Amino acid sequence: MIGSSEQQYIELYEQARDMICSHAPQPMNAVRDQAFEDFRRKGFPSKKVERYKYTDLQKLFEPNYGVNLSRLDIPVDPNEAFHCDVPNLSTLLYFVINDAFYKGEKSEVRSLKSEVKSEKSDVRGERIPKAITKLPEGVIVGSMKELFSHHSPLITHLSEYYAKLAKTDEDAVTALNTMLAQDGLLVYVPRNVKVDRAVQVINILKAPPANAQHVVTDLMVNRRVLIILEEGAELKMLFCDHTADDRNFLATQVIEAYVGENASLDLYCLEETHYKNVRVSNVYIDQQANSRVNHNVITLHNGITRNKLDLTFSGEGAECQCYGCVIADKEQHVDNNTLIVHHVPHCTSQELYKYVLDDKALGAFAGRVLVEHGAQKTSSQMVNQNLTATKDARMFTQPMLEIYADDVKCSHGSTVGQLNDAALFYMRQRGISLQEARLLLQNAFINEVIDKMQLEPLRDRLHYLVEKRFRGELNKCEGCRLCR
Repeated sequence: MIGSSEQQYIELYEQARDMICSHAPQPMNAVRDQAFEDFRRKGFPSKKVERYKYTDLQKLFEPNYGVNLSRLDIPVDPNEAFHCDVPNLSTLLYFVINDAFYKGEKSEVRSLKSEVKSEKSDVRGERIPKAITKLPEGVIVGSMKELFSHHSPLITHLSEYYAKLAKTDEDAVTALNTMLAQDGLLVYVPRNVKVDRAVQVINILKAPPANAQHVVTDLMVNRRVLIILEEGAELKMLFCDHTADDRNFLATQVIEAYVGENASLDLYCLEETHYKNVRVSNVYIDQQANSRVNHNVITLHNGITRNKLDLTFSGEGAECQCYGCVIADKEQHVDNNTLIVHHVPHCTSQELYKYVLDDKALGAFAGRVLVEHGAQKTSSQMVNQNLTATKDARMFTQPMLEIYADDVKCSHGSTVGQLNDAALFYMRQRGISLQEARLLLQNAFINEVIDKMQLEPLRDRLHYLVEKRFRGELNKCEGCRLCR
């Protein structure tokens, strides 16, 4: 049943379709109308739908958010205004302002002739915009809008991956994102290329200036990310979400990641926004044979966050590690929902999610592992552990196994509790204050997840940020000059 939450977006698309398409490339426009029909047919799921029982999407999308469909310029130079300081972590740094890849005045143009050596002569010499030139030969990181406008065989091939994993007929948020997104981030790593330095993407939410025409108080953005790793490729990606204005924001995000045979992807998603921010993120990952994925989601500051991960094993011998840590207080809301599909034999999945909830915060974790017929020799482990620091904090946990094969090794478990009174008493007997003892125990609890991260400088930095978060000192990323 279509309600007011859906109707405003239906009317928006019907009235602004031509404007939306005029500011977007053809591959994104090609699937837009079908996404609209799927959204109009499905509507936002109610809390009666199993995967959405802990977050009321209809309520989240009910306010009248403005959408920057005419692509008004948002004046901000993140290279000068924003410094995300992670000591000793040398990253390839990019920025996304709201839902648009930030090119900047210093962006350079690089020849595509070395991008794919097997291409014909008509590809050589074609010029593709790039933000920096420190990427290995053949690697592409840039704007979908600009890249998809180039009609080379390579770009045409890459554009065919768009909206294949993120199926609009199965998820209303994905459908809404697909029908409204006008730009996105394309990341491509060719065969056997290893990107030694992590690719760091700073997502900045920024409202239009006060003197802009049609300025709105609340803003909705629709981010899109497409990651393609060919056979034997290796990539580490770090997404950092931040807000630059004291406004109400609603951000939808759809990430599609194709991980080829023997390829390796480390994907880190760190959120440090504010209590007025609503974030709905859907991540879709497809793994081929003997590939490896390490997925980490960290929520340090937020308003309402709903993260969904759908991961499918399409080739034998693949493995994934999925980790999440959440620190929430006040009335913050964090909902992580995962689905791992073992479609083929001999694959391994591990999940560990930990929450620390204070005040009236609400947390939810629902994880489902599906072992399909014939997926023998599957190994899967799912653990969700949670601390509630007050009686008003609430945690919902629902680990699930659905197994249709008879030669597997699968386990799941969850716990919800408070800090150990005996440990607190022991520490206080040795002169440690109650507040400090609680902080030390909470730190030790959450650090189990952080210690599993592969990027050592990021791991060390997060230990520091988590401690500041528990002390109530962290309200923005240190070094950020956007939020004074």
